[in-house]
Amino acid sequence: ETCKLNGIEPHSYLTRTLTAIVNGHRQSQISELLPWGYTQTV
Repeated sequence: ETCKLNGIEPHSYLTRTLTAIVNGHRQSQISELLPWGYTQTV
C-alpha cells in the first residue's frame, strides 16, 4: 500500500530493492531503499 500511495509500481520496487540488498547495499543507508526515497526509471 505504501508503494501505491507514493505512485510506485510495487513489483518493480521490490525487484530493485531486493537486488540492491543482494548486491551489498549498506545497512547504514537503508533509508534510501524506502518507498519515498525510490525513483522509478522509465
